Amino acid sequence: MIKHVALAVGLCAVIADGVARARPTGELRDFGSFMGSGQAGIAGENPYGIHPLTFHVVLPGFDVWNPNLNPPVSVPLFGLLWRLGPQHAFVLWWGISLLCFIAAVTLLVRRYGQGPAWLLPLWAVALAGMWDTLALGQIYLPLVLATVGSWLLLERGRYLVAGVLMGIVIAVKPNFAVWPVILLLAGHVRTPLTAAITAALLSVIPVLTHGPRIYRQWVDLVASDTGRAAFLTNASIPGLALRLDAGLAGIVLSIVLLTTLALWAVRQRPAPLQASALGILGGIAASPIAWVHYTLFLLPVFFSRRWTPPITAAAALLIVPVHVVLQFLDAPLWQQVTAGSIYNWAVVLCLTGLGLREARETTHHHIGVVEGTIPAARR
Repeated sequence: MIKHVALAVGLCAVIADGVARARPTGELRDFGSFMGSGQAGIAGENPYGIHPLTFHVVLPGFDVWNPNLNPPVSVPLFGLLWRLGPQHAFVLWWGISLLCFIAAVTLLVRRYGQGPAWLLPLWAVALAGMWDTLALGQIYLPLVLATVGSWLLLERGRYLVAGVLMGIVIAVKPNFAVWPVILLLAGHVRTPLTAAITAALLSVIPVLTHGPRIYRQWVDLVASDTGRAAFLTNASIPGLALRLDAGLAGIVLSIVLLTTLALWAVRQRPAPLQASALGILGGIAASPIAWVHYTLFLLPVFFSRRWTPPITAAAALLIVPVHVVLQFLDAPLWQQVTAGSIYNWAVVLCLTGLGLREARETTHHHIGVVEGTIPAARR
């Protein structure tokens, strides 16, 4: 009991720090980039250029512009928000995002609540990615709610509705296309097919509103955006490799990881939630850029799985506030790739934890088959 109280006090301290840093202050940050993109789209200009409201990040050893890198499906939404006025839209979006996150955590607690009922939700609310999302005015939290909804619907066998929500996620964040692909390779067809159709239909909207050139403008920006992947809040394997000046190694490791996941899905035919857990995680780990905010999409994994030592260590690293990590921006290289890369190591620990679990269950399955027993159903 004393240990739980101490943990709760520590988590509350982290949450208090997050509230102080993330509350609306009039600064638009990334949301300004989105508003500039929406305004340009309305005016018939390139929404993927640098505009007066585009966020200019100046930190020790780091001076870049942060334009809107989201796919063209985001531009009509940002145009609608722009019409409300950037400041009013920021406050509105901040509130919507917070409510979406609370709803996501509530759904997970109702389904998977175990142990002290208040400890796991406190940990979720303390996550660094959540508070930084609010501080920047980013768009992740409604997508996290969609991910949680898709996960829970998959568990209930509501495959088509789960696919619609999944399609919304991958239309806005294509990194997560790994998720439906792993499901498909595992033999679960309806959900990934529905997700693909949903994402495709949503992706047609900006063509109708802005013309096909908007996709060329987006691709040109993404191809030219090479200066940010080494930033310390990029939690992917390629991001860590770039800090070590080993970009090619990061690409190779990502290919190896995705190939391994594909072979595992084809050979083991995992259940939908098993495939989803590693599909979501694989999309984060192998992505060229997967900011710490992307780790919020792992909430269903953390809530639904028993916390082994690697998962527990990852959970601890993911509540370290972003401003603490950014202190290592101009630190020596060895500090940048250790303490400054804790979000990357959290992702690696999650891969280790889930990988070891799958290896154990596969071994138990083979032993059960050899001995003529029926292995326990995998969650």
